[in-house]
Amino acid sequence: MKYFRLSQDAVKVLADTYSTPLLVLSLEQIELNYNLLAENMPDVKIYYAVKANPDERIIRKLSALGGRFDVASDGEMRMLNELGIDSARMVYANPVKTASGLQVAHTIGVNKFTFDSESEIAKMAAAVPGGTVLLRIRVDNPRALVDLNKKFGAHPEEALDLLIKAQAAGLDVAGLCFHVGSQSASNEAYIDALKICRSLFDAAAEKGLHLRMLDIGGGFPIPTLTEEPDVAAMVTGIYATIKQYFPDTEIWAEPGRYICGTAVNLITQVIGTKVRNNQQWYFLDDGLYGTFSGVIFDHWDFELETFKTGKTIPATFAGPSCDSLDIMFRDKQTAPLEIGDLILVPNCGAYTSASATVFNGFAKTTIIVWEEVYEEIKAKLALATAG
Repeated sequence: MKYFRLSQDAVKVLADTYSTPLLVLSLEQIELNYNLLAENMPDVKIYYAVKANPDERIIRKLSALGGRFDVASDGEMRMLNELGIDSARMVYANPVKTASGLQVAHTIGVNKFTFDSESEIAKMAAAVPGGTVLLRIRVDNPRALVDLNKKFGAHPEEALDLLIKAQAAGLDVAGLCFHVGSQSASNEAYIDALKICRSLFDAAAEKGLHLRMLDIGGGFPIPTLTEEPDVAAMVTGIYATIKQYFPDTEIWAEPGRYICGTAVNLITQVIGTKVRNNQQWYFLDDGLYGTFSGVIFDHWDFELETFKTGKTIPATFAGPSCDSLDIMFRDKQTAPLEIGDLILVPNCGAYTSASATVFNGFAKTTIIVWEEVYEEIKAKLALATAG
């Protein structure tokens, strides 16, 4: 599958037209990514994990495609509500919810929730009586880039007791959910989790609890510096296992990274150079407190395309702030660079602008939509290509 990636000419024209740093979003890529999952898991309800990238234009595009939304806070619920998203298309999927979050859910009518502990049951029963709940199960997957099960998920041995207590509290106990971890590169962890959930569905039925929903979470991968996973084949295998073990169950998925990760490119510029401790340093106009926040919060190793050839050198790349923490990469191989050189950073749509700050007075990087600006720059692009 091809992913959104700007050409060298497009990078130059966009930088000249809009300045840098600049994030360029392709809504066509958002649609392609959504459709790949929908086509290979045809009756699975897709809930986009808003936390990955809450850009309003992504939300509107997914809404128009029929998508649903995984929200984690009162702020995300309010945002979607203001955009006209029906509350029936949201699941409040934070296993530990705030009082304000539950109040907003009650006010706007969000009625689907996840939980993973006994303490959450009383909170939900009081705030959203009769709410539909799914118990999140812990499924260990140390090969995931971000192992969410270190923080969330009830041990399978606790599951029946928690389901029974939730039902006794008056909640609509509908099913189970799991998340194998972010950027999971194979379907093995999903298949193992599906087997665990099948056994729990059967055990619950023996206790008189007839579960009807299963949420398989997200974690579908995007290309890295060294791998380009075949997501279509991966989800096809997951779907076959779903149909084997859960032929009559309503299935959800909660992709975040896969939907938005490949849909955004960053254009950044070298603003300073120096040699420190016998190594070349390059300072960029976007940094760790901005789009490159994913280096810390997402453990991501970004590609830096300089459009230069020749012998490479190890270099340190730092951001523009006056904080010594603002260093993205050390010993990153690159062709030698100069002030003013442009760098393209593809596949940076997930957990980047979403976690950026305005620390040190630097504004968050502007985001434009490629399909909306293309007509404006088409003539300039034609000239650049001809030249």
